[in-house]
Amino acid sequence: MASGILEVVLVDCKGIPEKEFLVKMNPYVVIRYGNQECKSSVARGAGKKPVWNEKFTFNAEYPGGEDYKYKLTFHIMDKHKISDDVFVGETTIYVKDVVSLGVETGKAELRRGKYRVVLPDKTYAGEICVAVNFTSNA
Repeated sequence: MASGILEVVLVDCKGIPEKEFLVKMNPYVVIRYGNQECKSSVARGAGKKPVWNEKFTFNAEYPGGEDYKYKLTFHIMDKHKISDDVFVGETTIYVKDVVSLGVETGKAELRRGKYRVVLPDKTYAGEICVAVNFTSNA
């Protein structure tokens, strides 16, 4: 079994819907890969166009068993001071091919791209911009 580092670059979001009418959103993103989780900073007052430009790393193995282990999920949340944070939408990126190629060649990337955001009612609105790199430990 080979292993390596999966690096995720969270760039920005555009066109995500505001949950409140009078106040701009304070969005952040919870990124999950398998049983690992990272959280972005809160883009205070950024509303529908937050920018993060943050890097996150996850440990990855190949082969890792079930395909669900090769799934990156991005949960976009709206930070609230008094009440619970509100779920805005999510995006899923399957990275099995990136990890597989990276194990074979030493390094692989999924260039910066835009992915549609799925809202709680299962409709689409907005996009999230992400890049993914895998570097083998071998």
